[in-house]
Amino acid sequence: MANVNIKFNNKDYLLSCDDGQEESLKSLTKYLDKKYSEIKDKLGNIGENKLLLITTIQLIDEYFDLKQRVSKQKVKIDELAKKFSELKSLAIKYKDNKDNEINNLNNDVEKFKNIIEDSNNLYESLLDKTTKSLEKIISNTESISKIQ
Repeated sequence: MANVNIKFNNKDYLLSCDDGQEESLKSLTKYLDKKYSEIKDKLGNIGENKLLLITTIQLIDEYFDLKQRVSKQKVKIDELAKKFSELKSLAIKYKDNKDNEINNLNNDVEKFKNIIEDSNNLYESLLDKTTKSLEKIISNTESISKIQ
């Protein structure tokens, strides 16, 4: 335990605190003394006990006000987190749908390539048959021409 000399209401006090908390205790005491002095300046010297009570009530009021504001901010943060989670879920769902669309389009492109390849093969086969038929016709025509 550490001992700390502090000044409150122009009086010196020796207080104990955990090691490493000395500066925090001094800072808190300074803040309390400032609040006490402000109230004393406003209300006059109405007695130390009454001034301490009013100072304590004012500090507790500030504490509860701050606590309420923190709670409201926590609710807002929770709402934002929920909305963010919903947006994230929608984004993932959208991405999954687009991935499915891309896969379907890739499948369609692959089918189209196969159809084109089959059509090309059929075209080449017809072209070969036609060429052979024409060659046969030409050959027959030449044969007939030679005979005559």
